[in-house]
Amino acid sequence: MRVLGVDPGLTRCGLGVVDGGVGRTVRCVAVDVVRTPVDATLANRLLKISDAVEEWLDRYRPEAVAVERVFSQHNVRTVMGTAQAGGVVALSAARRGLPVVFHTPSEMKAAVTGSGRADKAQVTDMVTRLLGLAEAPSPADAADALGLAICHLWREPMRARLAEAEARAAELAKKHRARLAAAAKAAKAKGAAR
Repeated sequence: MRVLGVDPGLTRCGLGVVDGGVGRTVRCVAVDVVRTPVDATLANRLLKISDAVEEWLDRYRPEAVAVERVFSQHNVRTVMGTAQAGGVVALSAARRGLPVVFHTPSEMKAAVTGSGRADKAQVTDMVTRLLGLAEAPSPADAADALGLAICHLWREPMRARLAEAEARAAELAKKHRARLAAAAKAAKAKGAAR
């Protein structure tokens, strides 16, 4: 499976494409960071990110897109920009019918390093090792994008199996409730006939 990992941001948006093989084998296909000037309008910054993501989707043809979920930061302005950049990415993927999954930073860190509290240096080091890269991806946004793709490759199969199990359980529960309702109705009809 090929996954595009995205660490969204207005100033720097990390992009990384990783192929997953048998087991936990992963290979880096491409990595880069899209930069937008801080003095550009929000619309133009989002357009530049959108254009870059569209180009990557066309060039590398991923089967899924993994985006970092923004969930808490103290600077509301930063959160808004990051969320908007992530939305642009999700929209581009959705237009192509690609599944988009949002992973929290701690989810990605735990998948890549074994600890959800790992710092950026630890994530970069493990991503470099896991992918067998000659040099560490820089800046950290690039390493995070690759980490998100790895996280998705390693966690999505389990997530999919869990979703299937939940769907089967819901279907069984629905059938069970229908049988109970039918039994109650039959008992009530039998009682009324006496």
